[in-house]
Amino acid sequence: MADSSSRMRLDQPRDRRRSLRPRRSGDSDRFGRFAESFARFMGTAQFLLWMTLFIAVWIVWNVPYGPDRPRWDEYPFIFLTLILSLQASYAAPLILLAQNRQEARDRVQQEQDRDATAQSHADMEFLAREVASLRLGIGEVATRDFIRGELRGLVEQLQEEPEPDEDDPHGA
Repeated sequence: MADSSSRMRLDQPRDRRRSLRPRRSGDSDRFGRFAESFARFMGTAQFLLWMTLFIAVWIVWNVPYGPDRPRWDEYPFIFLTLILSLQASYAAPLILLAQNRQEARDRVQQEQDRDATAQSHADMEFLAREVASLRLGIGEVATRDFIRGELRGLVEQLQEEPEPDEDDPHGA
């Protein structure tokens, strides 16, 4: 009789199959950030200084002249050439990945800027229409200076008219 644990049961989930693909952790963007930080570091003077120092020490150590010591890469420095080629073969795709990520960020920023510009343009058009309507409306509103002028004119008219007699109730 077969062991019950070795039989496949339909009411139980199957075990996960093993995969050669790397598992994605919760942070799927980690490699992209690493590529950007590596590309930034490679573009610094500090990296160039350390790389120059490393190559100079390598060459001085492996030159056949000087004190007798173990050398692992005699002239023409084939191993050093291999290391530098390997570094370049990894650096180029990482730099391209960093550039692609920066391009995507720039594209998003450009779209946001375009939307903000369009909104600002629409707001300015609305405000221009509002100011124009206010100007038209103010043309129909009596201003303080206009009212003062009218009142002065009425006061002057009243001062020019003769005052009615007190005895004559009708002013005649």
